[in-house]
Amino acid sequence: MPARAPRLRSTPMTDLVSLDAIRDAAARIRGVARVTPLVDVSLEAGRSLRLKCENLQPAGAFKMRGASHMIGRLDPDARARGVITYSSGNHGQAVALAAQRVGAPAVIVMPTTAPAIKVEGVKSYGAEVIFEGTTSTQRKARAEALAAERGLTIVPPFDHPWIIAGQGTAGLEIVEQCPDVATVYVQIGGGGLISGVSAAIKRLRPSVRIVGVEPSGARKMGASIDAGEPVTLEKTGSIADGLLPVRPGDLTFAHVRAFVDDLVTVEDTAIAEAVVWLFRKAKLVVEPSGAATVAAVLGTAPRPGTTVAVLSGGNIAINAIAKLAETR
Repeated sequence: MPARAPRLRSTPMTDLVSLDAIRDAAARIRGVARVTPLVDVSLEAGRSLRLKCENLQPAGAFKMRGASHMIGRLDPDARARGVITYSSGNHGQAVALAAQRVGAPAVIVMPTTAPAIKVEGVKSYGAEVIFEGTTSTQRKARAEALAAERGLTIVPPFDHPWIIAGQGTAGLEIVEQCPDVATVYVQIGGGGLISGVSAAIKRLRPSVRIVGVEPSGARKMGASIDAGEPVTLEKTGSIADGLLPVRPGDLTFAHVRAFVDDLVTVEDTAIAEAVVWLFRKAKLVVEPSGAATVAAVLGTAPRPGTTVAVLSGGNIAINAIAKLAETR
């Protein structure tokens, strides 16, 4: 069963991303990022459950929303010089594709442990790949050095208002597609997705319960909430490779304190079972990071009202799903 943290205390709204900023982002990315479907799997799940299928975005993850929004807001000179980011895979693919669409050079700093499917995805969009270490801190330092050296603009993976506003467009869609939504589960890596989604939903429907989900081996947001400030974990580990930053962002931490009701953690075994469940029952290809929310939902008693679980990405090799299914 997922481990549950106490209800989070609120924080002032100063400097948090506004609903108008998220609506502006939605207008800017229209036709670039998809309005993804909300799939009803209530019959299969034995409870009222809908899945927000961000695994169906271009480049296979919600990251297309924030990346295309930020790159679209850069001036022509900045785009001509090029962009750079640091990513375990999905944000890197989104930045590479968004840059390709506007003719901007892109450099992606990835961990040496990045899944081959994500590395190949980045390269397929014409970006330069540089490998650096295994942690988000190491990747960030290398990207910052290269940005200064080459005059590139950094497109951060999560801790930037333009990125958060872009990710928040998924929250607008959830409310529009499911007006009676009662609870929304969102995974937490660095916190950009849950920041944007919770900011949009809480401002439109304050009664909706927002639940953040982290792997038990990467509880950086939960530890930060406990400490009252962002903290850096010594290390993280999980099959959910997209949820492994060792530290949340300062801005994402502030959003979580303001808008998120609960944090839960899930074990890797439950995440693996959710990947297989989604493939067999929902007929959806979802990577472990994307399936963490479903692991949390299926591991707890049904809640009143309609629950939505965000599937953040689908970049997983079929043989990897087959391997997970062997013992399940």
